[in-house]
Amino acid sequence: MNLRTLAGTLLLALATVPSQAQQLKGDVRFFNGFPPGGTSDLLGRMLADALAPIVGQKVIVENRTGASGFIAAEATARSAPDGHTIFLAPMALMTISPQMPGQKVTIDVEKDLAPVTNVGGIYNVLVANPNGPFKTVPELVAYAKKNPGRLTYASAGNGTSQHLSAELFKKLTGTFITHIPYRGGAPAVIDIVAGRTDMMFGNMPEFLGQIRGGGLKPIAFGAPKASPVLPEVPLVSATVPEFKITNWFGVVTTGGTPPEWVSFWNKSIATVAKQPAFIQRMTENGMDILVGSPNDFRATIAADRKRWGEVIKSAGIRAD
Repeated sequence: MNLRTLAGTLLLALATVPSQAQQLKGDVRFFNGFPPGGTSDLLGRMLADALAPIVGQKVIVENRTGASGFIAAEATARSAPDGHTIFLAPMALMTISPQMPGQKVTIDVEKDLAPVTNVGGIYNVLVANPNGPFKTVPELVAYAKKNPGRLTYASAGNGTSQHLSAELFKKLTGTFITHIPYRGGAPAVIDIVAGRTDMMFGNMPEFLGQIRGGGLKPIAFGAPKASPVLPEVPLVSATVPEFKITNWFGVVTTGGTPPEWVSFWNKSIATVAKQPAFIQRMTENGMDILVGSPNDFRATIAADRKRWGEVIKSAGIRAD
């Protein structure tokens, strides 16, 4: 892209953003609840880079890690509701943690955070050790029913999206697969590659390196559709029709932020979502763009809260 075309693109982007851009009085803080290197941090930095020229200020990612994202969420909730603070909220924080028995939450996500828009759907994928006793979902179900409790699945801890995904799969298939919780996704992946654990449902971006290197075998997508990155991998729903999961990250701001600021950020992110470079980066990293209205986002939060609440109750899940 030449300089003239780039300048024209930026001017067009600025023209689509509300007048609040002129009222930003300095840098924007973009809180992230997870450390550098993971899916959340990758998406947050991609979005921050694309937003900065649109809003006319630096959008600075601040990683406030710990408490399953609630340290960053609390920092957002305690900030001034002046449009200068946003937070990349994970699905689990908005839908699972608030209703998880034993989970300590420091804020009321419904009152203290204001939904702006969903942003990225992370393709859920079932991976396994390449030398395991199954290569397909039907083989997995058959083996698990013949050998109840013998297969093991990893998660990044009790109450995480990986844990609940597997419990939903067990519920829908009538199988018993033993849960092995880890303190984070990295050690879980290491044990699957080593053959100490059999399988895991999780976020595709975190598996891609091992998939491409042959350490993990992608069995099937739990997402509603296959990723363009691995189009040959089938869907879990081809065998288990009700199993369709999207693990998402959305942007929220401080509760009580005036509607015009919520609209400003919503329209700014919608502008980013139409940029070819951003679309390409999302696709290459195994993410689907889910940008919509604040009401769309609220509806998604409510639907997922109901769905995962039923899984929590039926499986008797508690936080660590």
